[in-house]
Amino acid sequence: MIYRSMYGLPAWSVYRPYRDLDRMRREMDRLFDAFSGQGEGRVSAGVYPLVNLTEDQENFYLRAELPGMKAEDLDIQVTANSLSLSGERKIAQEGNGVKYHRREREGGRFSRVVTLPGDINAEKVDADLVNGVLTVKIAKAEAAKPKQITVRH
Repeated sequence: MIYRSMYGLPAWSVYRPYRDLDRMRREMDRLFDAFSGQGEGRVSAGVYPLVNLTEDQENFYLRAELPGMKAEDLDIQVTANSLSLSGERKIAQEGNGVKYHRREREGGRFSRVVTLPGDINAEKVDADLVNGVLTVKIAKAEAAKPKQITVRH
């Protein structure tokens, strides 16, 4: 104890500088859920589904992990600069009297709204679900596409 305090060594636990921020984020999520009427009793699948959003000069690409989902169980909607993805993941029940030793796969309704970094052309959106990965190709609006400027001399 004296050695630790004299030389500034950390206590028995490992110092995690973002622990307080993580705790605060969880508390804010809980408060927002309480105010929006989505209390503790709701069925939730956490942050499901995980998504990646990328872009090139012509399109935005959203890829989401949706193992076991069918295309007809998904609802995808786009607006000027956002994409909404919702659906329901169904997990088969194991039966009555089953004791779980580990339960990490959750089912239930989910909804994600992803704000896109620019305006889109809502008429040019394609979606494919292959091997549990949803790929949505979203064309950029003409005004959002980069323009090559020629410099005169």
